[in-house]
Amino acid sequence: MNQLLGEDGDIVSFANGHKYYGFHRTKNGWVYREWAPAADQLYLTGDFNEWHWLDTPLKRIDNGDWEVELPGDTLHKGSKVMTIVKNGDKLTQHLPAYTTRAIQDWNTQSWCAEIWEDDYHWDDEGFKCDEPLLIYEAHIGMSSEDYRIATYREFADNVLPHVKDLGYNTIQLMAVMEHPYYGSFGYQVSNFFAASSRFGYPDELKYLVDKAHNMGIRVLLDLVHSHAVGNTLEGLNMLDGTVYQYFHDGGLGDHPAWGTKLFNYDKPEVLHFLLSNLKFWLEEYHLDGFRFDGVTSMLYHHHGLGHDFDNMDKYFSMDTDTEAVTYLMLANELIHKMKPDAITIAEDMSGMPGMCQPVPNGGIGFNYRLGMGTPDMWIKLIKEVKDEDWGLYNIYGQLTNRNEGTIAYVESHDQALVGDKTIMFRLADANMYYEMGKDTHTFVIDRAMALHKMIRLITIAAGGTGYLTFMGNEFGHPEWIDFPREGNGNSFKYCRRQWSLLYNNDLKFQFLNNFDHDMVHTIKHYNVFNEFYPNIKWVHESDHVIAFERGGLVFVFNFSPTNDYTDYTIPVSHACDHYVLFTSDDERYGGYERISRDPKSAFVPGMEGNYVSLYLPSRTCMVLVPSKL
Repeated sequence: MNQLLGEDGDIVSFANGHKYYGFHRTKNGWVYREWAPAADQLYLTGDFNEWHWLDTPLKRIDNGDWEVELPGDTLHKGSKVMTIVKNGDKLTQHLPAYTTRAIQDWNTQSWCAEIWEDDYHWDDEGFKCDEPLLIYEAHIGMSSEDYRIATYREFADNVLPHVKDLGYNTIQLMAVMEHPYYGSFGYQVSNFFAASSRFGYPDELKYLVDKAHNMGIRVLLDLVHSHAVGNTLEGLNMLDGTVYQYFHDGGLGDHPAWGTKLFNYDKPEVLHFLLSNLKFWLEEYHLDGFRFDGVTSMLYHHHGLGHDFDNMDKYFSMDTDTEAVTYLMLANELIHKMKPDAITIAEDMSGMPGMCQPVPNGGIGFNYRLGMGTPDMWIKLIKEVKDEDWGLYNIYGQLTNRNEGTIAYVESHDQALVGDKTIMFRLADANMYYEMGKDTHTFVIDRAMALHKMIRLITIAAGGTGYLTFMGNEFGHPEWIDFPREGNGNSFKYCRRQWSLLYNNDLKFQFLNNFDHDMVHTIKHYNVFNEFYPNIKWVHESDHVIAFERGGLVFVFNFSPTNDYTDYTIPVSHACDHYVLFTSDDERYGGYERISRDPKSAFVPGMEGNYVSLYLPSRTCMVLVPSKL
């Protein structure tokens, strides 16, 4: 830290690159600065000089920086600009590294930077949300049902009310950082300080965040600091004429699976750029934190490809990228100094120890990690094992295999990408197309809906200290996600959300949405996540029954596909009557109303201790609350 900041340095003050580099108004006009140490000459061109690039050279100043001052109103909001870099006899075109807006000409597909100024007036002063995380992951562009790219404002006005009604208190926005290829799902970033222009203007993203805050909803950014797109025009690559300005030289600088460039976290200037990027998003857009993408790729030189992590030696070895680990520690230190209640989440499948320990204690500093093994478990079970053979000890063991803050989920966007399916579509397959009418009753759909509800409830109740779902999956969105591309005729058919399925009163999708709504509100109301682990009360493999307590509630599951149990006794902690809050068999959720609401006494004649006697229909679950709670 001292080497980077100096003896009296402060990381918050250090992360001010965006306030120096890029375009800034001055008393007499504008100044533009760029860091390009290996360049022989930089030029600024744009519509202000009719794209005569030789007319506006930059001058070299200290530390590899370049600068040009422009008088008066040479530039204005909407001016189109680009940087020309000369290195030896090579000339390359680039978008400025700190540009806050990049736009694409849809006719030529070419990109340029655009000068942007706004005077957005925020209305979120004093916003605070200290509830445990209930995350609604979303992609702005595919949030409409129309065959097009949706906008920030449309999401704010049309989707946020749905999120609020469901009870989620956090949205996690994908693909906001500008990226040239729409089909990359936002994971090949080109312009790190620019909010994607596909979805609208910067002030419209601010409107979205502001509106979310006024609804009591946090906003997290899906942050990509693990790699960058290799493009030279739109991205950082060769911005000073070399490949090693921001990235590693040679093979170390290329991700073998993603075809992207890898940052050199050992360079102070790269750390300056990335840390300033974090500060920019927190300050400029009032964000509440970040989900760090690709953390496993950052932590290890092998990027986690083809490696398992079955012993401690694999976490701390020559394969560990200590510079990347240091960067993540600095990033968390900065974020939490700027905003102590900010949330950071690590997308790490390796489970590196200390991921969620505070930096002063030697940890990396994240608040949560994603429980990435859980969706893999559910998909493997659904694909490979008959549900009558599912092992409950195995399921419970996977769900509770954690020692730090963990976001549980059944499926995120990852599980539904092209070539894959949503969980509901896996369970029901093509039957979803013609058997989801409320008046239609078939074995395939009954089974699919029953397991969809049970899988979600046991995951949120036992699987972590937070929960995530992806937009639309709460109501069993069918099919997969496939962005418009050459291979599908540039079709938007699978790159949208079919909200009409939810709002069609003749279809069963409403039942799944109702269940998700009541499940989330119950978890939140009873502060279930305040208890780190569930208290297991009963597991019977051959009966396919499991029960546990958490947050004072009793969660009971009968995974048997055929067996209904009458007077099935479950041990409980409290010697009082227990009441049924809800069951997956309720008519409101597409069930058959077979479970009564009569109070369940904790006294069972002839048995010592506290037990409740229950009727458990096959493939159902229920939540009980003790009267003394």
